[in-house]
Amino acid sequence: MWLGKFLDIKEDINELRSKIQKDLFQGIKKYKLTPLEFTILETVFNCRELAGYDLILNLNKHFAGTWEAQSGTVYPILSKLKRDGFLDSRPVKSPIGPIRKVYSLTEAGEHILKTKVNKNFEDQLKFMGNFLIELSSIYVQSYPKEEKEDTIIEVQKLIKKIFETVVETIPSTLKYKRKCEKCGSEIERIASFCSFCGATMLLEPEEKKK
Repeated sequence: MWLGKFLDIKEDINELRSKIQKDLFQGIKKYKLTPLEFTILETVFNCRELAGYDLILNLNKHFAGTWEAQSGTVYPILSKLKRDGFLDSRPVKSPIGPIRKVYSLTEAGEHILKTKVNKNFEDQLKFMGNFLIELSSIYVQSYPKEEKEDTIIEVQKLIKKIFETVVETIPSTLKYKRKCEKCGSEIERIASFCSFCGATMLLEPEEKKK
């Protein structure tokens, strides 16, 4: 959750240039990113490679109904992030459809993303904690006085469940590795299709139950 009109990355790039070869960042064309641009970079990084359509699905899951990603918004941003040096793309032939363009972070883009998250991680967690407290307080006060006590208990259980899910999910996402049944390639991060041959990596309903 990144608030503010822009995320300034100039200081991060200058810091990286002093540690890593300077020419690595020559392709970076701008020093500020919008929160949505940064969220797109995070999503692409966590999925290793991602087609535009799959990115839209991932973003809509991420925003959980608070905002709807649409092709008219997402595809121009992908083109812009590629032009500005943060993303690469390549065509992937899919056996279940036309050739799709999949996006991945450039080496410079990955360094910038990791540095920005690393430097702001604890502050972001504190912000989300404060946000949850304020949101929960308003939610509880929206109920009649006689229902507030039960509502507080309900909210506490819900937040506890969410945090338990986060704690349980982090190790599995870091260790996540699947093997494509079609080409045998190992997919190190969660992806909706194999980035090497284009075969679907989505589980069928019966497989999900196992």
